Parts: sequence; C-alpha cells; structure tokens
Amino acid sequence: MVNPYIVVIAALAAERLYELWLSRRNARLQLARGAIEAGAAHFPAMALIHTLFLASCLVEGLQKPFPGAIGWIALALAAGSQALRYWAIATLGPRWNVRVLVVPGDAPIATGPYRYLHHPNYVAVALEMISVPLIHGAFMTAIVFSTLNAALLAVRIRVENRALGYSRG
Repeated sequence: MVNPYIVVIAALAAERLYELWLSRRNARLQLARGAIEAGAAHFPAMALIHTLFLASCLVEGLQKPFPGAIGWIALALAAGSQALRYWAIATLGPRWNVRVLVVPGDAPIATGPYRYLHHPNYVAVALEMISVPLIHGAFMTAIVFSTLNAALLAVRIRVENRALGYSRG
C-alpha cells in the first residue's frame, strides 16, 4: 500500500507542473501585451527551493510516523493554503505568473484576496512551507524551508512591490 503522504507530495508536484504550464501560457499573453519582467535573477533560487522542498518533505517525512492530531491540523492548513493559492490565481487570471511580469499602465488587481493582501499567493506559499512537512512530522524541513522561503520572499516582495508601483517596496 502506498503511504498517503507520498500521494500528497505527488499531488503537490503535479500541481507545480500545472502551475508552470499555466505560467508559461500567461507569460506569453502578458509579454505580447508589452509586459516587463522584474527580478528575474532570483527566480532560479525560487525554483530550486520549491523543488528541494518537496524532496525534503519525502526524505524526512517518510522516516517518521504520522504525528496524529498535528498531522491532521497540518493537513487542514495545507488544504487551506491551496484554497487561498487558487483563489489568488483565479482572481489574477491571465496576469498570474510565477515570474514578476507587469504590463506598464495596468493597475494592480484589488479584488478577491487582493482586497485584503497585496500578496495572498505568498501567504499561501508560507503556510504550505510550514504545514506540508508537518503532515508527516518533518519538523526540520518545515523550519529550514520556511526560513529559506522567508529570505526569498523578502527579496521577491520588494521587487514585486516596486514593479507594481506600490509606495513601499
């Protein structure tokens, strides 16, 4: 029988592949509209962190037993992070991308979760980096990758805020 945690991580990997496909499609649309990319230099680090994150979840998590209540709470939090992520993606529509692509003159989106937060997708990613490893007791993965993600997001959010024209970037 397959460990259910493997299924969760495989589903997240499949989701990432779908997001990369969607991002490429959206990038073509935005570039055709004159989009300018910001922060391309940090994108390889982001891709590496996300790839290693999933691998680390498996390597550490499969060595540990399911942690009971903590695992169920983490699973619920991970599901909530996915709901927030797809609300953000749906709200941005063709403007959503894994890269920072901004069409000059386009105002930032201020509907959906963007009514409440400038970067709801990053909140979803932060929740995911904490919760997914904890589903199977991978505490070190949660700590290490949450820390790496926080450092990366400090750069990414600053770049994106400047590109979107927010007053504080």
